[in-house]
Amino acid sequence: DRTMTEGTPRAVHTKEPIPGVDKIIAVSSGKGGVGKSTVSVNLALALAHHGKRVGLLDADVYGPSIPRMLNLNEKPTSDGKKLQPLEAFGLKVMSMGFLVDEQTPMIWRGPMVASAVTQMTKDVDWGQLDVLVIDLPPGTGDAQLTLAQRVPVSGAVIVSTPQEIALIDARKGLAMFRKTLVPILGMIENMAYFISPQSGEKSYIFGEGGARRTAEEQDCEFLGEIPILMSLREGSDTGEPLVASEPDSEGAEIFKAIAARLIEKLDSA
Repeated sequence: DRTMTEGTPRAVHTKEPIPGVDKIIAVSSGKGGVGKSTVSVNLALALAHHGKRVGLLDADVYGPSIPRMLNLNEKPTSDGKKLQPLEAFGLKVMSMGFLVDEQTPMIWRGPMVASAVTQMTKDVDWGQLDVLVIDLPPGTGDAQLTLAQRVPVSGAVIVSTPQEIALIDARKGLAMFRKTLVPILGMIENMAYFISPQSGEKSYIFGEGGARRTAEEQDCEFLGEIPILMSLREGSDTGEPLVASEPDSEGAEIFKAIAARLIEKLDSA
């Protein structure tokens, strides 16, 4: 098979639909530390707010954080054939973090990662879902390629912070999905600005408009800016995500607007 640098890789695996799942959104980032998992959780909740039946798959096998963000610590059960996802805030949830201790490092080679991602999509009883949101690990490695080659992903969302060091890797993520023929739904800029509680003034701590400009350069839609919010960070740490705990807040409204746009794009595809 040709490598990523030599051109578009051949599809060596048949893409098989996940039983019961209508649409699949992959949430990705070029690098870690940009708040991708926080975005994934709140985006999934925002999609559910719009009446969709939503599942959330934490495919970050190296550093699964969704269990902590949703305050889930039980082990999934099995009916002898498939794992039963856990539930939180109306979402069906599966994560490698349910199966291994939080302190256990995942020292896995590529084939093990590929196998885990495949099992977490195909060997889980998702029931009937309108949308499955998949929170991918950062980068453009085995988990991303496995998903792109084996699962019919409806579209990818790229999360980045505004500074150039993050956008360099976000561009690589965009290129990877395009080479694997996964539609790009758009880019989200996280930690876009900070609003002073005293004056209400916006401070662009990490630079202004970087993801918006990158989206324009890359000919993909810019889906929105998410500010630095204490409530967003606290909700991730305490297992009470913002869209669930403060559904009418300004931050939650931003997620709901992005979710509405994604539904519109998926329905028209």
